[in-house]
Amino acid sequence: MVLPTDEIMNESILFPIRLTFQVAIVSTFLTAIFGIIIAYILATRNFKGKILLEIIITLPLILPPTVTGYYLILIFGRNGIIGNLIFKLTEWNIMFTWWACVLASFIVSLPLMVKTAEAAIKSLDKTMIDTSYTLGYSEIQTAIKIVLPLAKNGIIAGIVLSFARSMGEFGATLMLAGNIPGRTNTMPLAIYSLVSSGEWDKTHLLVLILTISSTLFLLLTYKLGKSKNC
Repeated sequence: MVLPTDEIMNESILFPIRLTFQVAIVSTFLTAIFGIIIAYILATRNFKGKILLEIIITLPLILPPTVTGYYLILIFGRNGIIGNLIFKLTEWNIMFTWWACVLASFIVSLPLMVKTAEAAIKSLDKTMIDTSYTLGYSEIQTAIKIVLPLAKNGIIAGIVLSFARSMGEFGATLMLAGNIPGRTNTMPLAIYSLVSSGEWDKTHLLVLILTISSTLFLLLTYKLGKSKNC
C-alpha cells in the first residue's frame, strides 16, 4: 500500500521535528532545575565525595554516547536498578518511549548546564553574598535574590547550550529509546534513517534545520558571554 504524500511527510519530516523540540523543551526544563541546584552546591560547598560527584556528572561529556546509553539501560531498563522498581510499582517501562528520549537528552546535557552555571556562580563577588548574610538574609533568600540574578547570563547560557545539546542527541537516545518511526525518531535519528535509505532531499531539510538552530543557539550563547564580560 502506497502512503499519501502528506502522510509520508508527516512521518518522516514533521513528526521528528515536533518530537525533537518537545523532547528538548522538557529535557531543558529538568536540566535547568537540577543543573542550577547542583551547580550552586558545587560552587558553594566543600564536602566529602565532591570530586566523585563532579566526575559522575561530567562523564557523559567524555564517554561515547552509546556507552552512556548502555549505562542508562542498566539503570532504567526493565531489569535495571531503578527501571525494575518502577516497572513493579507501575508496570510501565521507560524504554522505547519518548520519555526515554527525554532521559537520554537530560543526562547528556546536564554537564553543560552544571559547568556553565557553576563557573558563573564561582565568579561572583563574595562580598555581596557576605553582605546579604550580614543583613539577615538566609542562604535561600541570598541565593534567590543575589546569586541567581547576578549569575543569570551564565545560567541562561547553560540553558541555551543544554537545549541545543538536547536537540542534537543521538547515541544515548538510540540505545535507550530506539529509532521507532512515529514514536521515538527525533531529528538526528530520522537523519540517520533517511541517509540509510538514500532519501537525500528530506535529509537535507532536517540537516539544514538542525544546523541553523545550533548556529543560532551558539550565537546567543556568545552574546550572553560577551555581555557578561562588559
